[in-house]
Amino acid sequence: MINKEFPLCELHRHLDGSIRLQTILELAQQHGISLPANSIAELAPWVHINDSEPGLTAFIARFKYLVEILVDADACRRVAYENVEDAGKEGIDYVELRFSPWFMAERHGLHPQEVVEACLDGIEAAQRDTGVRANAIGILSRHYGVDVCARELDAILACRDGLVALDLAGDEAGFPAELFATHFQRARDAGLHVTIHAGEADGPHSVWSAIKNLGAERIGHGFRSIEDPALVSYLAEQGVGLESCPTSNLHISAVASYETHPIKRLADEGVKFCLNTDDPGISNIDILHEYEVAAPKTGLSLAQIRQSQVDALEMAFMTGTEKTALVRNFPK
Repeated sequence: MINKEFPLCELHRHLDGSIRLQTILELAQQHGISLPANSIAELAPWVHINDSEPGLTAFIARFKYLVEILVDADACRRVAYENVEDAGKEGIDYVELRFSPWFMAERHGLHPQEVVEACLDGIEAAQRDTGVRANAIGILSRHYGVDVCARELDAILACRDGLVALDLAGDEAGFPAELFATHFQRARDAGLHVTIHAGEADGPHSVWSAIKNLGAERIGHGFRSIEDPALVSYLAEQGVGLESCPTSNLHISAVASYETHPIKRLADEGVKFCLNTDDPGISNIDILHEYEVAAPKTGLSLAQIRQSQVDALEMAFMTGTEKTALVRNFPK
């Protein structure tokens, strides 16, 4: 399904949801951290989730073992480096890695700015070593509340030159987008792009708010937009793209099956979208799985899947010059 004569881009991948099992084991041993298993085979069921055990609670619980080993800046740097390295091994030419510095910092009392700096260092080093193009997106974890998110934003803006965008993730229904309008005004004033998790755990009004109150240029997930025909028309007409993650949506029980996922209907209405893994270290997938398994099961045609690859490049937070340079390398 992937067009190998065109750049492969992934725009929605959580850095802290993409940690190797081997890295978890090694860092745990190095720092004396207790884990429920001592081998990759034994650890996998504690971290990976599959179709037989879906649900948001089960999914979130898997992060416990991922953040447990983020003990210092070196650990954060290593994980960031390996994210880019793994993206390259999957055949990805450009990846946007997003992370919440407060979420990564809190377990071991790190300073969130230290986390941002370490992750940016790791991403930059991996770009030099692998040739994979990568950009970073800072996340505000909305469930921490307005005040903590302001401090999280301070850490992100202190490293503004190393990031391309700001995201809002977490408890979508409990902490609506409008609470963070001031935060995102600061981000836009600093020149950051905006992408927002919306229309996944909450309805179309969440997507509207992300656009109108936060200035969202892209929407993370956004499949519940299908519930509002006016919103679907707006997305199509304005070119607001969706970062679609079918397997992740299935794993948190946001959809009952691939076959009932709304992305096909949205695509039929002319809404742009791209395919993404979201948290591949938990869903135990790679980008090929989303193109070759998930997308066809949702009913997307080959033409729509191929178009999503083109749209991914168009939606990417790169300059026109950078996009042109990426395309120039193809066919390889």
